[in-house]
Amino acid sequence: MTAIELSVEELREVTRYSVACAEPAMAIFERVRPDDQRPRSAIDAARAFAEGAKRSKAIRDGAWAAQRAYQETRDAGQDAAGDAARAAVAAAGAAYLHPLAKATQVLHILGAAGHAARAFELDAGDDHTVGAAYIEKALALASPVVVRVLLRYPDAPSGRGRVGDLVRSLDASLRR
Repeated sequence: MTAIELSVEELREVTRYSVACAEPAMAIFERVRPDDQRPRSAIDAARAFAEGAKRSKAIRDGAWAAQRAYQETRDAGQDAAGDAARAAVAAAGAAYLHPLAKATQVLHILGAAGHAARAFELDAGDDHTVGAAYIEKALALASPVVVRVLLRYPDAPSGRGRVGDLVRSLDASLRR
């Protein structure tokens, strides 16, 4: 496995991007589950890292808690809220992007955008144009640093359903 150079500042920028992509979807989650702060806490922990705090156990704990929130929304049939929670999981996961040339690592960079786009699609009655429009917003949010980091990795992996389609669309656009 080929190692990739990745500085802490680049990791912070990727995390900042993931937080910016995931945060708008929190409105969907919080509308459905107003008393559940787990996804918001995961985003807040990731943001703290992006703003200069050390990478800490709080980020991992926040991601696991947001994952449990996703599972609960999935089990309750609250699909849009579930993808919003998964966007928060992905934002926290961005802080743990591994410097390995594996396609799956692209999900640490673009997964928050993909899940947020899917949350907005589902919230709009599974309207794929809404997700595509959100991917365009995510494209505009990507700094040159995020693009340079992305280009060190292979293309986004196949599979993963509609979220995978959205991630691959964003990946292809950023690589142009």
